[in-house]
Amino acid sequence: QVQLVESGGGSVQAGGSLRLSCAASGRTFSSYAMGWFRQAPGKEREFVAAINWSGGNTYYADSVKGRFTGSRDNAKNTVYLQMNSLKPEDTAVYYCAARSGGEITAGWEMYGMDYWGKGTLVTVSS
Repeated sequence: QVQLVESGGGSVQAGGSLRLSCAASGRTFSSYAMGWFRQAPGKEREFVAAINWSGGNTYYADSVKGRFTGSRDNAKNTVYLQMNSLKPEDTAVYYCAARSGGEITAGWEMYGMDYWGKGTLVTVSS
């Protein structure tokens, strides 16, 4: 069993930055590929970023490419999402998720995740 706890959300003005963290319990963190998703008010949850087991392979939704960077520290059982040049449309609850297997390929986000966090709210004002 893996528990995921997000933190780092908050309110920021457009153009600002935030770094989200997701701390995972358990000893097998490095065997999981990790993802970030978000859900804006009144909208469906959408994919944001995927990070493979080592952090050496990542990919992003087109809407955040070039602005967001995913990374992880397996020694700390933590995955991060650095968000720069934030826009009001980035306002959402951000969730981290884990799926066993470690590697990511195109479409990884389309398949079910094994574990989800409860989310952290990011609000970007104009």
